[in-house]
Amino acid sequence: MSLGDDVRDVLEWYPRVFMACHTRHVRDPHSERVISARQAGILDHLDDAEPTTLGGLARHMGVTPATMSLAVERLVRDGYVRRRRDRADARRVELTLSEAGARVRDANSVLDAERVRLMLKQLAPRDRAVGVRGLALLGQAAQRVVHGKRLYGLQDRAGEAASRARPQHTEEAS
Repeated sequence: MSLGDDVRDVLEWYPRVFMACHTRHVRDPHSERVISARQAGILDHLDDAEPTTLGGLARHMGVTPATMSLAVERLVRDGYVRRRRDRADARRVELTLSEAGARVRDANSVLDAERVRLMLKQLAPRDRAVGVRGLALLGQAAQRVVHGKRLYGLQDRAGEAASRARPQHTEEAS
């Protein structure tokens, strides 16, 4: 198969896996409060130490700053996000996760573990191992693509994780 065929196949099959297994509801593990998928997506793009600008987050998520401001306001009010003015430029608003926001982000996944279990249960053990290994290889390649890149003032979380993780053995390294 050609690279073009492989791209087409990933574009066809990945959304099917995601749609079958994505988390329907995100909950705060402490309060059991339900958080919308949009709010959870915002939390996923923020860090508890490194601030992200409101404008950069809006651009990255494809919404206007006014729309993002409204969404962030609710997260601030609910105690998941801290908002402050940039010390160097008071026109800029910086966002960081609160302890509660980091707890929600860390306790939830975009995929529902039970749905993933049911999907994997459909495969014979050998096929399951091949599929999981293939996904691991794609995930490692994704980390190499985003490692160290900054987009619209956002540090990519996968890139950060890759830089902290121990080096993986790959055929390129051998």
